[in-house]
Amino acid sequence: MKFMKLGSKPDSFQSEGDNARYVASDLATDVIVIIGDVKFYLHKFPLLSKSARLQKLITTTTTSSSSNEDDQIHHHHEDEIEIADIPGGPASFEICAKFCYGMTVTLNAYNVVAARCAAEFLEMYETVEKGNLVYKIEVFLNSSILQSWKDSIIVLQTTRALSPYSEELKLTGRCLDSIASRASIDTSKVEWSYTYSKKKNLDNGLRKPQAVPRDWWVEDLCDLHIDLYKRAVATIEARGNVSADVIGEALHAYAIRRIPGFSKNSSVQITDFAKYRALADSIIELIPDEKRSVSSSFLTKLLRASIFLFCDEVTGLKNRVGERLDEANLGDVLLYDVELMHSLVEVFLKSRDPREDDLTAKASVAKLVDVYLAEKSRDSDSLPLQKFLSLADMVSSFPRQSHDGVYRAIDMFLKEHPEMNKSEKKRICRLMDCRKLSAEACAHAVQNERLPMRVVVQVLFFEQVRANNNGSSSTGNSTPEIIPASRSTNTTDQEDTECWDTEDIKALRGELASLRLAKNQQENNNNKGKLMKGGGLGVSRVFSKLWSGKERSGEMMSSSGTSSPGSINDDSKSSSSTSKKH
Repeated sequence: MKFMKLGSKPDSFQSEGDNARYVASDLATDVIVIIGDVKFYLHKFPLLSKSARLQKLITTTTTSSSSNEDDQIHHHHEDEIEIADIPGGPASFEICAKFCYGMTVTLNAYNVVAARCAAEFLEMYETVEKGNLVYKIEVFLNSSILQSWKDSIIVLQTTRALSPYSEELKLTGRCLDSIASRASIDTSKVEWSYTYSKKKNLDNGLRKPQAVPRDWWVEDLCDLHIDLYKRAVATIEARGNVSADVIGEALHAYAIRRIPGFSKNSSVQITDFAKYRALADSIIELIPDEKRSVSSSFLTKLLRASIFLFCDEVTGLKNRVGERLDEANLGDVLLYDVELMHSLVEVFLKSRDPREDDLTAKASVAKLVDVYLAEKSRDSDSLPLQKFLSLADMVSSFPRQSHDGVYRAIDMFLKEHPEMNKSEKKRICRLMDCRKLSAEACAHAVQNERLPMRVVVQVLFFEQVRANNNGSSSTGNSTPEIIPASRSTNTTDQEDTECWDTEDIKALRGELASLRLAKNQQENNNNKGKLMKGGGLGVSRVFSKLWSGKERSGEMMSSSGTSSPGSINDDSKSSSSTSKKH
């Protein structure tokens, strides 16, 4: 930090209690200057020699005192003047007074603005005496303080408490210009120290001098109050040399530093809502218009904080988050309530160009909604069935490599809502396409007692299809023997439960497990054809028995009678479809 020493005489200011300051001298003091609640016992001559304002005040006071007959009887008289509004208060006045006495005083980034404003107030100009305090401070500011990156930031921060004096003297604007000019400079010319806590990459594992990063300045500006920070960022942007993504990095760093709990996936206690609401609103206003200027993660966290703080700028921010929902992750949106998540998916859908089918983006949103629903399902009170179905249905048509995420969300919901009836379970299971479950998900589903029985059978059926297809591909058979679905007639929930024999389901599970074991043995023994073929036919015989039973009870399991392939047809009213070969 830069500093400047003025004067050469020893500092002889002393205190008497908390509210009295005096100069230790053989000469009796002859003036009392009251600044706030502090009295300064001083001498007129050094003060009058450098301050035009004190000349006027003391002259006026002396004239008034001399007309008072009561004062004439005193052998010693001290004039008393009160200065209520001097910028910087007692501390800045003491700097000016010491300068008048020629005592040693040190100026630095923390006190130079207060001293400059006080010197201006006291009219300590060159016209009063050459080499006066205003001149000396200006030399120090221009040659040292404003040439230093960190000192400029410190000085700028101090100007806020000294407004409007600092504004009238253009001290704030000069600091902003100094900061902006350095933040906008080519990084190859940055030769001063700065704060940068991000990990720096090493070139080929060897420690080499690192190039100055483009966002080298963002952390140091986080020390500024939001009012000054807004002006600093605006001044930097106005110069046009800093890209929008670097401005975005600056806003992100500031939000993390200034908004409580911003980077944590949990709520925090905030007492001063108005303060942080204004702060969040200001950050939102500063976000550049360029779409990729800030990360999706930053937007989602800022939206979360803005809603918590009841900010005014939520709608626009919500649209920006929704448009880039495919870039978000679970940690970013986990604290969102279901209504907000629903509205974000709506924004995402509306923002898609109908001429472009962005499958990758839709797949990402589908995956995000799946894991979101699974996690939200852990809280049975916050996610009723209708809201689960409504949100899940919005992305039901989105492409997915597998439906494992859908299954996990459904299973978690069933686990936390054991009171669900059969009809409700069927409704939620319609979301899942059993043919798109992985082998691991199928293995879990066939043992899952929370699922409706017909869903378990359907999973088993498609697992058999997969196993037989694998077997036929290794033996050269083009199509395995699969039992087709039968025609449907009137059904009821009770019939649906009774038509599936529990022992048959257990047997089917056992044979499917045997089939997997046989497959593994085949792979080890290089004898796939014989074992796989036998296993596949064994499972088919159990399905023959199950389907025969279903035909006798007038039921079927159809993969074509619902909105998505592999879902469950649970209509209580009659429907018809033709038998199909799988």
